[in-house]
Amino acid sequence: MGVFGDYQKQGGLTRRKALVLGAAGLTVFGATGLRAADMKPGETGRVIRVIDGDSFVLEDGLIIRLAGIEAPRTALKSKKREAWPFAGESRAALSGLINKREVQLFYGGESRDRYGRAVAQVYTIAANGQRDIWIQAEMVRLGLARVMPWPGEYADIAALYALEAEAREKGRGIWSDPFYAPRSPDPNALAQFVDSVQIVEGIITSVADVRGQIYLNFGADYRTDFTVAIAKKNVKRFTAGNIDPLALEGAKVRVRGWVELINGPMIWLNQPERLEILS
Repeated sequence: MGVFGDYQKQGGLTRRKALVLGAAGLTVFGATGLRAADMKPGETGRVIRVIDGDSFVLEDGLIIRLAGIEAPRTALKSKKREAWPFAGESRAALSGLINKREVQLFYGGESRDRYGRAVAQVYTIAANGQRDIWIQAEMVRLGLARVMPWPGEYADIAALYALEAEAREKGRGIWSDPFYAPRSPDPNALAQFVDSVQIVEGIITSVADVRGQIYLNFGADYRTDFTVAIAKKNVKRFTAGNIDPLALEGAKVRVRGWVELINGPMIWLNQPERLEILS
């Protein structure tokens, strides 16, 4: 049996967290990890090259990015970017899982990104022709990728978060390095991570609706403290699942996204799947 069996055993989600995850209509479908109504089978093919921990190439030349997760970035000379910690280990792990193997893609939402890459959930194909390993889940379980969903990238987000929590608790892979640690909402500490993707964990002290735009504040002074903002155009993604962001005052949450400096540090939350309710 592949790795499916372990995913459906993950539990312990609070009702509140489950509701937030359900805001985008996501449903746990047992071991498959896919929302059947929204995912459609895509290409199958043999992997001939692994680029990094979340992208690879099929023999027909199609480049695939693993939807819903983010692996450590490799070095990029053109942008003077150094490799993130565990970039090599992540690439090696993905290569060990899929290189020279047959895989099948499954799509939710747009099937191509602006670079022409396929954006898909990926499974290896076993000798009997059946789906075997859900690659996103295995990379997260190993601690060599973190959950990072974008709109339309459907997956069993609850299962991925449970696997990430386990990997983080056990200090696997990236979670053994402070580079990836969840950050405090303390604005002075968080300011050093502006212009990067971070995971921030803290308590929402107040909420506000300003002309339809929602602000989740993590301190007494919105002009300097950390804030999560939900643009008016994105609020419907929460309300579609009967989730009221204004009811989150006092909740302990974990949110992930790009940290900007607007007054204090801020993350724009464009979808509920990037928000975990911890208590």
